Amino acid sequence: MKSKSEQIPVYSLQSFSSPGRGSQQFQVEVFDANRHFSVKYPHRHDFFEVLYLSKGSGFHVIDANKYEIKPPCIFFMSPGQAHKIEFSGDIEGYIFIFTAEFYLINQTNQNRLIEFPFFFTIRQDNPPLLLTNRKDISFLESLFEKGITEIKKTDPYSIDLLRSILDLILTSSSILYKSDENTMNKGKGHIVVKKFFQLVEENYLNNLSVTEYADKLAITANHLTQTVNLLTGKTSSQIIKSKQVLEIKRLLVHTNLSVTEIGMRLNFPDQSYFAKFFKREVGISPLQYRAKALQ
Repeated sequence: MKSKSEQIPVYSLQSFSSPGRGSQQFQVEVFDANRHFSVKYPHRHDFFEVLYLSKGSGFHVIDANKYEIKPPCIFFMSPGQAHKIEFSGDIEGYIFIFTAEFYLINQTNQNRLIEFPFFFTIRQDNPPLLLTNRKDISFLESLFEKGITEIKKTDPYSIDLLRSILDLILTSSSILYKSDENTMNKGKGHIVVKKFFQLVEENYLNNLSVTEYADKLAITANHLTQTVNLLTGKTSSQIIKSKQVLEIKRLLVHTNLSVTEIGMRLNFPDQSYFAKFFKREVGISPLQYRAKALQ
């Protein structure tokens, strides 16, 4: 078994950008087996990623879910998600990585990114978009190719054009994406819940209460819990606990930290409570989960 690190590394966009290309806010390029950067798997990003795969095979593990690579398909990654990808030598495709600042700078709707069904998803999984229609495939491939052509120009490339290409990729993918979220009410309640999910992702180490999250959203704790329950069938507290469990699972599987060290890292005040919390939520002990996941 491969050795594991003491923590899951977090990479900024610069780590994935080829020298002399792109910027610190975005990058679009070919994705293949020769695309190597000094990064370790699994890892997290502090940016968004759209990975289009047109050829090859393998598996992509995002958080606690393992997806088979079935080209043509598109994987979407939100900041904070842990992932690792294992692919065949004939893998081919494109990748567009970007920060929220790059995409939203000219958007009048600052909620635009979290409105997409595949970012900060309310679902417990994050499946890829599987493409079957030849026209859709050709159109999306042409967008990635146009972006790569633009960014390769010796003259200054057009950032506005690249931003428009990205918007077309995301909007087109959103229409095709099969998700329960596509059938949900896209009103204020849906945005509140996704903002809550985003805040939980950003603050899970701080052990914030439901009231503190509600304060950040400028709503009451009761309103938050009712809205979350309406759209997810869970309470706000359950969502917070689910995030804690997910993070424990990430560290159990992807690092060699002891159970005690994981509890300390996630700011559990008592190790006995930590072990009982995990077993209550998952049904088995942390060590049993680690052994089972690594089989």
